[in-house]
Amino acid sequence: MKVSEACLTDIKKITDYRGNLSVVEELKDIPFKIARAYWVYDVPGGECRGGHAHKTLKQFLVALSGSFTVTLDDGTEKRTFLLNHPYQGLLIETGIWRTMDDFSSGAVCLVLASEVYDEDDYIREYDKFLEYVSDADH
Repeated sequence: MKVSEACLTDIKKITDYRGNLSVVEELKDIPFKIARAYWVYDVPGGECRGGHAHKTLKQFLVALSGSFTVTLDDGTEKRTFLLNHPYQGLLIETGIWRTMDDFSSGAVCLVLASEVYDEDDYIREYDKFLEYVSDADH
């Protein structure tokens, strides 16, 4: 995937005078089976999260509360997205470097992942990432 193909995706929003509800279903709204869910919160001001890529794992990110930016990098192009609505998400395909910055106070990032945690799936050094994406055999 090239970052030029990435975009924010609207999530179904059910409005009700008692409060709104949004829902996603695997293989319907999200193009993978959900193997793991986790959330990032209480990020101190000025801190960055992410700073890695995955070889096989795909992720879907949602700002459940507050806001933050996600910068995607495919080795040739970078794009930054503001996540600030709980009814929008960002799909991150494999082989994409990502960083998350500018967390507002009280921000909560939900991550739906296609795989269970596997340290061997991570590419944590940017120069290794550039080697990985330039290798057509991965």
